[in-house]
Amino acid sequence: MKAVRFHEYGAPGVLRYEDVEQPLPGAGEVRIRVAATSFNPVDGNIRGGFMRGPIPVELPHTPGIDVAGTIDALGEGVDGIAVGDDVVGFLPMDGTGAAAEYVLAPTAVLASAPKSVPLADAAALPLVGLTAHQALFDHGKLTAGQRVLINGAGGAVGGYAVQLAKNAGAHVIATAGPRSSEAVKSAGADEVIDHTTTSMTAAVTEPVDVVLNLAPVDPAELAALAALVTLVRPGGVLVNTTVWMPAPSDEERGVRGIDLFVRSDADQLAKLVASIDRGELRVDVAERVPLAELPALHARAAEGAVHGKVIVVPPAA
Repeated sequence: MKAVRFHEYGAPGVLRYEDVEQPLPGAGEVRIRVAATSFNPVDGNIRGGFMRGPIPVELPHTPGIDVAGTIDALGEGVDGIAVGDDVVGFLPMDGTGAAAEYVLAPTAVLASAPKSVPLADAAALPLVGLTAHQALFDHGKLTAGQRVLINGAGGAVGGYAVQLAKNAGAHVIATAGPRSSEAVKSAGADEVIDHTTTSMTAAVTEPVDVVLNLAPVDPAELAALAALVTLVRPGGVLVNTTVWMPAPSDEERGVRGIDLFVRSDADQLAKLVASIDRGELRVDVAERVPLAELPALHARAAEGAVHGKVIVVPPAA
C-alpha cells in the first residue's frame, strides 16, 4: 500500500510517499481502508521532533491522527463492529497514523461515521471536535446562560467551539481576523472581535465565565494571554489549548487556569457525530489534498500558508 512516512525527524522534506506492507490487525484491532485523514498542526511538531517527550513515536512513522474510513478486516476478539462499517476515530498519538491507504485502529477509539456528510470529510472532526468539546465542557463546565470568550475562533477548533457553545445556550464572544470573521459569525458567535484592530480587554466590557484560548501566543506576548484572566469573573476558568504555554490563573479571585491536552473519547465522538447528523454541527473542510502531496502540505503549513481544516485523501481503490 501507499503511505507517507518520515524515517528521521526534521523539516517537511523528511516525509516520503512510499510503498509499505499492508498491516494485519491484532487482537482488539480492526483494519480501516482510509477514506481520509487530516492535517493538524501537532503533526508538524511531531515530525520536527519537538514532541518526543509527550508523544514518543517509533521511526519510521506515519502521521495522521484523525481517520475516517471503512472497516476492512477484524482482529481476534473484535465484536460489535463489522467489515463494511464506516467509522471515524482519533488514533493513538504515539502510534502509526492514517496517512496511508490502510491503518490499524483499536476498536475503543472508533465511532460510527456521520451519515450526512461525505465519509472523507468526517476526517475533519475527531481531534478538533474533541478538543473543543473537552475544553468547553470537561474543563470549562460551560452551561446555558453563561458567557464564553473564544480567542482564536477562526481556526478549525474554533469553528467547532463556537457552534458547541452556542448550541449549549451560551453567549459567545469570539476573536477572529478579517479572513475568518464571516465564518465565525455564521457558526453562531454573538459578538466577533477583530483581533487585528481591537484589544480584547477593551472590547469585552462585562466579565465572562469561561475563556478558551486557541491562539498560539509568542512567548514575548504572554502578558496578553495573562490579561485574558482579568476578563474572567471570580470563580471562572481559562482553558488553554496551546499546551507549551502554562495557562495563567488568578488564585485571589478563584480563576483557574487549565492546560488542555486532548484525549481520544469514542463516546464523546459519537455524540459529536449525532449532532452532525441532526444538523446541529457543521463540518467545514477548507481543502482536500491527495496523500502524495502531504509533504508539500506540511511545507505550506510551516510557512503559515494553510488556513482552515485540510483533509488528506489516499488514492482511490
